[in-house]
Amino acid sequence: MSVKQERRDFIGLAFGAVAAVGGALSLVAVKKTWDPLPSVKAAGFTTVDLSPMKEGEMRQVEWRKKPIFILKKSTSMAANDNRDVVVGDARYIVVIGLCTHLGCIPEYKASKQEFICACHGGIFNVDGIQTYGPPPRPLDIPPFKIDGTKLVLGETSPEYEKLVAKA
Repeated sequence: MSVKQERRDFIGLAFGAVAAVGGALSLVAVKKTWDPLPSVKAAGFTTVDLSPMKEGEMRQVEWRKKPIFILKKSTSMAANDNRDVVVGDARYIVVIGLCTHLGCIPEYKASKQEFICACHGGIFNVDGIQTYGPPPRPLDIPPFKIDGTKLVLGETSPEYEKLVAKA
């Protein structure tokens, strides 16, 4: 039994192979265009070293173009296990610094230990819980992970999940 292979069969097989390789390469190219750029991935995380902060100090950092308020609680401030981030023996409040009413940026008044929103008079206590005015809920807690004395914003962790479940 002899198998006769014609030129037309070879051309058909060659065309099919080229089309399969081209299709696979185009799918790889499409997937690469859907992936976020490395610069976008890098902007998703912000690392803050908490060790140089003094008691009662409030620091504002930026994460994903949003202000983040980090307040190291002093011993005179009441502990709140539902909202405090505990790093070592220190307690911190970590919240997104946008009023939950209309998104204005509240100002921290250290003398009153309150966050006051000038837009419509909303007041949040030192834990970020609304105490007066139109804000419908407390200041939001951003996703975070604790890495030694560093706070990594943008990653979730068991500590974050526990706070969000309580808050």
